[in-house]
Amino acid sequence: MEDKPGVLTRVASLFRRLNINIISLTVGRSERSGLSRLTLVCEASAEAGNRIRASLYKLDNVLDVDDIAGAPSVTRELALIKVAATRHTRSAIFELAEVFRARIVDLTAESLMIEMTGVESKIEGLIQVLIDSEHEILEICRSGKMTMRRGHHTSRVLKALGSDDTEQDSEQLTADSE
Repeated sequence: MEDKPGVLTRVASLFRRLNINIISLTVGRSERSGLSRLTLVCEASAEAGNRIRASLYKLDNVLDVDDIAGAPSVTRELALIKVAATRHTRSAIFELAEVFRARIVDLTAESLMIEMTGVESKIEGLIQVLIDSEHEILEICRSGKMTMRRGHHTSRVLKALGSDDTEQDSEQLTADSE
């Protein structure tokens, strides 16, 4: 979508009008100047999904819509978890962070902050272990899901990688979209 003021409001208003709840929403700059990538997750039937896509294409500032629900993709989420910690409990929390391949990004006398990137279930697993271990979670801040198709390269990506097969890729993309 175009990186302009008000575009996100129009997208969110569309979902409100369709009476569909947005579960996760992430927006950020893309590889193309002046464009942002919006990753949106909602629960909807196939019929509602078709209605959503058609409605999104009607928005002037939306350039492309890609439903990747069934496509091979990589999905990640970021979580910052602030946990109460004393000098006696710190080492146990450090060990948990290591097991979950998370990082400690802030440490004070009374708390520490864990940064974790991964799939939703992995983040939920760490939170549950912290709760079960009776560590006091002070705050949690999570990003929405970020998703990209696996192995799906546009001609622009192939050109950046130094491939001269951009015409073949365009034909493949056309065949994939049908």
